[in-house]
Amino acid sequence: MASSSANTNANVNAVFPVSLYEDLLPKLVAVLQLTQQNEGGMSNPQAKQRLLQATNNFKNAMAQAREFAANLPGGELRIEEQDDVIMMLEELKERKRAQLAEFAARKVTSTVSAHDLKMEIDSVASTPVQSDD
Repeated sequence: MASSSANTNANVNAVFPVSLYEDLLPKLVAVLQLTQQNEGGMSNPQAKQRLLQATNNFKNAMAQAREFAANLPGGELRIEEQDDVIMMLEELKERKRAQLAEFAARKVTSTVSAHDLKMEIDSVASTPVQSDD
Protein backbone atom coordinates (compact mmCIF):
# COMPACT_ATOMS: atom_id res chain seq x y z
CA MET A 1 0.00 0.00 0.00
CA ALA A 2 2.89 2.37 0.75
CA SER A 3 4.36 1.86 -2.72
CA SER A 4 0.97 2.67 -4.26
CA SER A 5 0.86 5.91 -2.30
CA ALA A 6 4.42 6.71 -3.33
CA ASN A 7 3.57 6.06 -7.00
CA THR A 8 0.52 8.31 -6.73
CA ASN A 9 2.62 11.10 -5.19
CA ALA A 10 5.25 10.67 -7.91
CA ASN A 11 2.57 10.93 -10.62
CA VAL A 12 1.07 14.04 -9.03
CA ASN A 13 4.50 15.68 -8.78
CA ALA A 14 5.20 14.88 -12.44
CA VAL A 15 1.95 16.52 -13.53
CA PHE A 16 1.59 19.18 -10.85
CA PRO A 17 4.80 20.86 -9.63
CA VAL A 18 4.08 20.81 -5.89
CA SER A 19 7.52 22.17 -5.08
CA LEU A 20 6.68 25.32 -7.02
CA TYR A 21 3.97 26.11 -4.46
CA GLU A 22 5.80 24.69 -1.44
CA ASP A 23 8.70 27.10 -2.09
CA LEU A 24 6.48 30.19 -1.95
CA LEU A 25 6.13 30.33 1.83
CA PRO A 26 9.88 30.06 2.64
CA LYS A 27 10.61 32.76 0.07
CA LEU A 28 7.97 35.04 1.59
CA VAL A 29 9.36 34.37 5.08
CA ALA A 30 12.85 35.31 3.83
CA VAL A 31 11.51 38.63 2.49
CA LEU A 32 9.71 39.36 5.78
CA GLN A 33 12.79 38.52 7.87
CA LEU A 34 15.05 40.74 5.77
CA THR A 35 12.47 43.54 5.93
CA GLN A 36 12.31 43.32 9.73
CA GLN A 37 16.11 43.28 10.00
CA ASN A 38 16.35 46.40 7.85
CA GLU A 39 13.75 48.26 9.94
CA GLY A 40 16.26 48.60 12.75
CA GLY A 41 17.91 51.49 10.92
CA MET A 42 20.99 49.44 10.07
CA SER A 43 20.27 49.23 6.36
CA ASN A 44 23.49 48.97 4.45
CA PRO A 45 23.86 48.37 0.72
CA GLN A 46 24.40 44.63 1.20
CA ALA A 47 21.23 44.31 3.28
CA LYS A 48 19.26 46.23 0.66
CA GLN A 49 20.72 44.00 -2.04
CA ARG A 50 19.73 40.83 -0.10
CA LEU A 51 16.22 42.21 0.38
CA LEU A 52 15.96 43.07 -3.32
CA GLN A 53 17.20 39.59 -4.28
CA ALA A 54 14.77 37.86 -1.88
CA THR A 55 11.89 40.01 -3.13
CA ASN A 56 12.71 39.24 -6.75
CA ASN A 57 12.96 35.51 -5.96
CA PHE A 58 9.53 35.61 -4.33
CA LYS A 59 7.99 37.64 -7.17
CA ASN A 60 9.43 35.29 -9.83
CA ALA A 61 8.23 32.19 -7.98
CA MET A 62 4.79 33.77 -7.54
CA ALA A 63 4.62 34.64 -11.25
CA GLN A 64 5.54 31.05 -12.20
CA ALA A 65 2.93 29.63 -9.83
CA ARG A 66 0.27 32.04 -11.11
CA GLU A 67 1.11 31.23 -14.75
CA PHE A 68 0.98 27.50 -14.09
CA ALA A 69 -2.36 27.80 -12.27
CA ALA A 70 -3.81 29.96 -15.05
CA ASN A 71 -2.86 27.38 -17.68
CA LEU A 72 -4.39 24.39 -15.90
CA PRO A 73 -7.07 22.78 -18.08
CA GLY A 74 -10.70 23.13 -17.06
CA GLY A 75 -10.43 26.41 -15.23
CA GLU A 76 -12.16 28.51 -17.83
CA LEU A 77 -15.55 28.57 -16.09
CA ARG A 78 -16.55 29.55 -12.59
CA ILE A 79 -18.29 26.91 -10.50
CA GLU A 80 -21.69 28.55 -11.04
CA GLU A 81 -21.12 28.54 -14.80
CA GLN A 82 -20.05 24.89 -14.69
CA ASP A 83 -23.23 24.05 -12.76
CA ASP A 84 -25.31 25.88 -15.39
CA VAL A 85 -23.63 23.93 -18.21
CA ILE A 86 -24.16 20.63 -16.38
CA MET A 87 -27.84 21.46 -15.81
CA MET A 88 -28.27 22.41 -19.47
CA LEU A 89 -26.64 19.15 -20.60
CA GLU A 90 -28.84 17.10 -18.25
CA GLU A 91 -31.96 18.81 -19.64
CA LEU A 92 -30.78 18.14 -23.18
CA LYS A 93 -30.15 14.49 -22.30
CA GLU A 94 -33.69 14.18 -20.87
CA ARG A 95 -35.22 15.77 -23.99
CA LYS A 96 -33.27 13.41 -26.24
CA ARG A 97 -34.30 10.45 -24.08
CA ALA A 98 -37.97 11.54 -24.36
CA GLN A 99 -37.62 11.92 -28.15
CA LEU A 100 -36.10 8.46 -28.37
CA ALA A 101 -38.91 6.96 -26.26
CA GLU A 102 -41.51 8.73 -28.42
CA PHE A 103 -39.85 7.45 -31.59
CA ALA A 104 -39.63 3.91 -30.21
CA ALA A 105 -43.33 3.98 -29.30
CA ARG A 106 -44.43 4.91 -32.82
CA LYS A 107 -45.88 2.21 -35.04
CA VAL A 108 -44.13 2.00 -38.35
CA THR A 109 -46.49 2.03 -41.31
CA SER A 110 -45.43 1.19 -44.79
CA THR A 111 -46.28 3.48 -47.67
CA VAL A 112 -46.20 0.50 -50.04
CA SER A 113 -49.45 -1.43 -50.09
CA ALA A 114 -49.69 -5.18 -50.55
CA HIS A 115 -51.41 -4.56 -53.89
CA ASP A 116 -48.39 -2.62 -55.25
CA LEU A 117 -45.91 -5.26 -54.18
CA LYS A 118 -46.45 -8.65 -55.75
CA MET A 119 -44.26 -11.48 -54.58
CA GLU A 120 -43.25 -14.51 -56.57
CA ILE A 121 -42.72 -17.42 -54.25
CA ASP A 122 -40.30 -20.18 -55.07
CA SER A 123 -38.57 -22.79 -53.00
CA VAL A 124 -35.42 -20.72 -52.33
CA ALA A 125 -36.41 -17.08 -51.84
CA SER A 126 -39.07 -14.48 -52.32
CA THR A 127 -38.37 -11.76 -54.86
CA PRO A 128 -40.54 -8.86 -55.95
CA VAL A 129 -42.06 -9.09 -59.39
CA GLN A 130 -41.71 -6.10 -61.66
CA SER A 131 -45.10 -4.83 -62.74
CA ASP A 132 -45.42 -3.28 -66.17
CA ASP A 133 -48.42 -1.13 -65.29
